Amino acid sequence: MQINLDTPIKCELDRGMAETMEFFDIKTVEQAKEIMLRHLTPRLTTEEIPIFQALGRVLAEEVRADLDVPGFSRSTVDGYALRAKDAFGASEGLPAYLTVVGEVAMGEAALFSLGPGEAARVATGGMLPPGADAVAMLEYVELLDDRTIGVLRSVAPGQDMIARGEDIRAGELILGAGRRLRPQDLGALAGVGRTVVKVYRWLRVAVISTGDEVVPPEVEPGPGQVRDINSAALVSQLQAEGCQVEYKGIVKDDAATLRRVMLDSWDCDVILLSGGSSVGTRDVTAEVINSLGKPGVLVHGVAIRPGKPTVLAVAGGKPIFGLPGHPVSAMIVFDVIVRPGIRRLMGLPPEERWRGRIWARLTRNYASGDARSTCGSPSKRRRERSWPSLSWANRG
Repeated sequence: MQINLDTPIKCELDRGMAETMEFFDIKTVEQAKEIMLRHLTPRLTTEEIPIFQALGRVLAEEVRADLDVPGFSRSTVDGYALRAKDAFGASEGLPAYLTVVGEVAMGEAALFSLGPGEAARVATGGMLPPGADAVAMLEYVELLDDRTIGVLRSVAPGQDMIARGEDIRAGELILGAGRRLRPQDLGALAGVGRTVVKVYRWLRVAVISTGDEVVPPEVEPGPGQVRDINSAALVSQLQAEGCQVEYKGIVKDDAATLRRVMLDSWDCDVILLSGGSSVGTRDVTAEVINSLGKPGVLVHGVAIRPGKPTVLAVAGGKPIFGLPGHPVSAMIVFDVIVRPGIRRLMGLPPEERWRGRIWARLTRNYASGDARSTCGSPSKRRRERSWPSLSWANRG
């Protein structure tokens, strides 16, 4: 469209029409995610930290074991170490009689081995002497004298014990790069003697709330005003994904002020805006984003309900997400579209957890009257001996 600079009024009208037409060129959820992910490159600078500080961090290296875990065969019960074939077929009516040749104390090495017909007393976690391939539980052993026991049940090879290297073999890949570290992962690292690991540094995200009507939570809203709910909710969602969040406050619908705050946030990896994404005379978000660098706004409008007025952009290499002002809409768009982008930037697969399906009955009729994907915030009530019921909270 040609813009005549000599007719500023006509120019402004044409510009508004163009922005409105652009907005209604909405994308499906999958199209929007594909467009955004195609423009995102992981921020993969690394740091080394102690494992006690590594929960939830993303591993930046492969970790292989340099030793077996456990490093010796050990008992999982209190009882007697023995050779399984010496107790084959044993029963209360026909016990297997064995000679006790010693005891292995906890935390000490077994300094003797077992021969045919011999056994040794061991505690849970204790080392098995060479020659032993099973343990008879104390409850199934009869002590006849100081050196003789009767085993009252048959014992199979490997019973009630863990063999050397059964958990982890030397040289085995324990954890791969790109894995978010869980408590059990950190335990495995400790088990192979790794106390420091290389991880990707935290993703830093700036959160900016926009709107003339928005006031801080501690302020009593006046007529036409609302408290800033989005910032608290979105900051929490980002922190749950493992991000470091910098809250930049509330910005009025003024292009110059918004641009200044966004530039002040440029040292962050991502900028997240809430509000300011709907079509209207006070909409300045797209204008400011496009002024900050190419390619600018990638998507303005997504076929999702709630959450249609969503902005996805990259300006000068900086990912920018513009979410709707309504809290439910903003949180749903974050979960459906923003979260996969955040994970991509962190070096993780865009999608993580399997989301289970719950069959339920709605408490009222609910119609989806257009081609948008419909999302909501259901609350579940379980009734005895019936399907759960869902009451559906939804905002367009």
